[in-house]
Amino acid sequence: MNKIYVVGIGPGDYEQMTGRAIKALKESDAIIGYTVYVNLVKEYFPEKEFLTTPMKKEVDRCILAFEEAEKGRTVSMICSGDAGVYGMAGLMYEIGEKYPQTELEIIPGVTAATGGAAVLGAPLIHDFCLISLSDLLTPWEKIEKRILAAAQADFVVCIYNPSSKKRHDYLKKACDLLLKYKDKDTVCGLVSNIGREGEESRVMTLGELKDTQVDMFTTVFVGNSQTKNIGGKMVTPRGYQYE
Repeated sequence: MNKIYVVGIGPGDYEQMTGRAIKALKESDAIIGYTVYVNLVKEYFPEKEFLTTPMKKEVDRCILAFEEAEKGRTVSMICSGDAGVYGMAGLMYEIGEKYPQTELEIIPGVTAATGGAAVLGAPLIHDFCLISLSDLLTPWEKIEKRILAAAQADFVVCIYNPSSKKRHDYLKKACDLLLKYKDKDTVCGLVSNIGREGEESRVMTLGELKDTQVDMFTTVFVGNSQTKNIGGKMVTPRGYQYE
């Protein structure tokens, strides 16, 4: 059978890729991905052929991967973070129904939730959820319902895609929704450029987060009612008893 690896490359730095991801890329004849992600790994695999498509060309990118695999080549489709978390794994399986002779293997990677959590401390120790504020593929009305449900259930909430030029006020809107059920002093954190040059992090309250400007390279963490600021680190207790 033809073979495509769908590879989560993590933040993009070689040292933060899994050994399995590196092995898959080394075994591939062609590496396909969004231009920005390809540029992150190109220097580490200079002997490979790289094929790219711009943003909003995800379907074309997937079809390209299958077409290359049908030539008998081993292909890697790369995604930042984890391929199965807001990545290309699902779309590859959907399109793959038309290419039954091609086998898919999903290679996990460090996603922004776990990468950012490690920078901030330990915010995801208890139940948490991921919510993307991008309404490109999901209506804002549905995103709003999810935010309210997560806040009411006292989840730690990790927010992807909190802002962009067209959505500059979406984080503020999300914070207003969260504040319906969460206290303004809830411990929060944000990390920009996780695992890349220029990485920055801050711990703050939900009240402060509401008025904080972020960009599309920032991941936001909103604690639950037990989350603490311990020495500048964001920590959510699991509930262990200790003295």
